[in-house]
Amino acid sequence: MLPDDLLALAKDIAVEAGELLLAKRPARPEVIDTKSSPTDVVTALDRETEDLIRARIKAVRPGDAILGEEGGDVPGQGRVRWVVDPIDGTVNFLYGLPAWAISIGVEVDGEIVAGVVNAVPMGELYTAVKGGGAWLAGERLHCNTGVPLDRALIATGFGYAASRRVVQAEVLAQVLPRVRDIRRGGSCAVDLCSVASGRVDGYYERGTQYWDHAAGGLVAAEAGARIGGLHGKPYNPELTICAAPGLFEELHDLLAALDPERDAPTGA
Repeated sequence: MLPDDLLALAKDIAVEAGELLLAKRPARPEVIDTKSSPTDVVTALDRETEDLIRARIKAVRPGDAILGEEGGDVPGQGRVRWVVDPIDGTVNFLYGLPAWAISIGVEVDGEIVAGVVNAVPMGELYTAVKGGGAWLAGERLHCNTGVPLDRALIATGFGYAASRRVVQAEVLAQVLPRVRDIRRGGSCAVDLCSVASGRVDGYYERGTQYWDHAAGGLVAAEAGARIGGLHGKPYNPELTICAAPGLFEELHDLLAALDPERDAPTGA
């Protein structure tokens, strides 16, 4: 199956999943579990939505592997793996804030070639195919270019563990005076799409997982952004940085000097 065909299937599934969430979201969804900390929550609709996405993929492509935030990694027999976050920004979803999304990325031979981010409350469906650009509502996306660090609007996020938040606050205190301002949306996928669409100039965060940025990372890259980690590493859970070339390097160098890939001692 060609990347365009994989994208078409991902779009259909992401739209159906979004309709389910809009139809079933109560006034205040109930927390049914936590993950890394008591503030890292899971709702019943996280699991129900991922079950729906998995079922729709398997109905059309039963041999494909699927990696999902809630259901883990299920091996397949072919070259294709789907990378699914049923609700990226679950705390926002829980509180009725609009920055949450369904994220579906599709790998072929370990490389993301298609991605969909359905920012459901915003009514925005971001799509990208490797080499084919990033798109929203029929318009090709282009990230902001030529923005120096001191005029850049930078998005970021925070982890759930207190020891990590201590360091993230220290880093933020050093970044804030050097940039135009900071935005904290609460969804990695939405933040990356915001870079792609020019709503922010750059983004950095420690602690994001592959399913958080698989689709959004492709959207941002296809919109012209550079995405990576520190010192030439690919973007990873230790740090993800995303911005247009030029700003990427400035933001990278500022962050690298602050040693952001660390946690405070327990109890600090």
